[in-house]
Amino acid sequence: MDRLRFRSIFISDVHLGTRDCRADFLLDFLRSTRCEQLYLVGDIIDLEAMEQAPYWPARHSEVLAEFVDIAARGTAVTYIPGNHDASLRGLAGQRIGAIEVALDAIHTTADGKRLRVSHGDEFDPEHQGKTWLTWFGDYAYRLICLANRKLNAVRKRLRLPYFALSILAKSRIGKALAYIRRYESLATARARELGLDGQICGHIHFGHLAEHGGVLYLNDGDWVEHCTALVEHLDGTLELLHWSERRAALMRAAAGESRPQPAPIPAWAQILSARG
Repeated sequence: MDRLRFRSIFISDVHLGTRDCRADFLLDFLRSTRCEQLYLVGDIIDLEAMEQAPYWPARHSEVLAEFVDIAARGTAVTYIPGNHDASLRGLAGQRIGAIEVALDAIHTTADGKRLRVSHGDEFDPEHQGKTWLTWFGDYAYRLICLANRKLNAVRKRLRLPYFALSILAKSRIGKALAYIRRYESLATARARELGLDGQICGHIHFGHLAEHGGVLYLNDGDWVEHCTALVEHLDGTLELLHWSERRAALMRAAAGESRPQPAPIPAWAQILSARG
């Protein structure tokens, strides 16, 4: 089987242990790619949700086994816990098998960019470690996730491809966009203070590449709603990929350039990178 090869891969917000986790698409992605460095950028296991309602299908164990196998094959794997798996932050500086646990990391791309990698809940304007819908409420967010599951169950029976229902709200509702822009501003401000070229994070379930005053903002998205990953090519080009039945590159920061550009993507995927 031919696999896509990258220098680095960044994924976050998998939320294993919840019904909304798209473990099927993530497993396909992991088994279709190879990389030198894999960053697990937080909220991989949703320990908070499992305390309230235990849920663990076989596919979720397969995802964890795949991470272990990837590390065993020689890929450097770094696990940076997020707010939903925050109890694992106590393991920072230690290893789980061959997987290193860290609070954050500095990643240097092939073309020399120095990027801080962290989950990103520290940039949450509400300081509550919640998702983009803090302003709307947890109940409404769960309702959207439930609707998303129901919608895609019907689409699957009709042999229609996966569609993330929440992107309509995130791309069109003014308050959601304002929240996202504020988050991006705080993330890049921190990277600027540290003298770095950019920040890689997750947390808000909205994959995006942007530039703020010469500093890169790179959000790898999630595997609950949008099914996206950030990848680094061998030349240092950074790209946001969507991975479901249909796969596409959404945005790209080319090697040696500081301003990300939308990739030449099909019309069905354009909403994933829309900013309103």
